[in-house]
Amino acid sequence: MSTFPLKISTPDGLKFDGEAEHIVIRGALGDLAVLAGHVPMMTTVREGVCRVVTADGATRSGTTRGGILTVGKDSAVALLSDWNENA
Repeated sequence: MSTFPLKISTPDGLKFDGEAEHIVIRGALGDLAVLAGHVPMMTTVREGVCRVVTADGATRSGTTRGGILTVGKDSAVALLSDWNENA
């Protein structure tokens, strides 16, 4: 599966910086998934679960209370108010 560069950052620092197969996050209009080649967009992030599947197939997930997700032509950046990663 294709991957894309993803950064997840909070006021406490960088939480993820690497290649992702996809990210699932709660946007302004509900849950959305971003995969490689997604159309560029920007949305607010609402309270909910954020799940990232990395290039090696591992899943990282956590809860967030909000933020902004920006998807560019070849990458994505999530600026989150917090990300409490699940163990």
